[in-house]
Amino acid sequence: MLLIPSSLPNRLRRDRRGAALMEFAFSAPLVLALGLYGVEIGNQALVHMRLSQIALNLADNASRMGLVGTNNVETMREGDMNDILQAARIQGDGMNLTQNGRVIVSSLENVQQSYDTAPVQRIHWQRCIGKMRGEGYDSSYGTTSITAGTTSTLANAGTVMTSGMGPTGEKVSAPPNSAVMYVEINYLYEPLVSEWLATPFRMQYRASMIVRNNRDFRQIYNPVSYARRATCNLYTS
Repeated sequence: MLLIPSSLPNRLRRDRRGAALMEFAFSAPLVLALGLYGVEIGNQALVHMRLSQIALNLADNASRMGLVGTNNVETMREGDMNDILQAARIQGDGMNLTQNGRVIVSSLENVQQSYDTAPVQRIHWQRCIGKMRGEGYDSSYGTTSITAGTTSTLANAGTVMTSGMGPTGEKVSAPPNSAVMYVEINYLYEPLVSEWLATPFRMQYRASMIVRNNRDFRQIYNPVSYARRATCNLYTS
């Protein structure tokens, strides 16, 4: 027969040596979850900022690029376009931008070509990079053919966009006799920690810049076909 000292219940009631361990066991999961959620929210904010900066830099670079000739006219070339798309890819390498997203550059022009009787606003050409495809990743605000802008003929004139590009209430139009470089970035954000804290969702950023220089808008050139065109039927990183 086991005899229990009469003082044991009182000693157990006064014993506090395991209290901290019990409190930690109950609170640790909550503290850990809150900490991870804070890390997740911080990472989302960082990705938003990086996408915004990439879109702005890409639109700015596209508005300046080209070869300025002795006649002070800037010529747009496929190699120039490839360079700025690769710059965007390098900027987004840390978050796999071209693996998990799609980048579209549109040349929205308001000029009179040789085959026009008056200035026409149109998407003259588009260039793309990124592997994501389908609704929400391909251009949301206008598309054109893959040959548009490759020659200065009516067959490759592009797509007329009378009301401009962009979401309702935020449409962008090109100034007369000039153009706007319109950039769209669509990116599938994947949670940093786990999907039980956040689910994957699409981030979208847009940016536009007016072409700075006296650009030749007749076409996007490809001297002796030395550069591969980054047309929007290709889904590459």
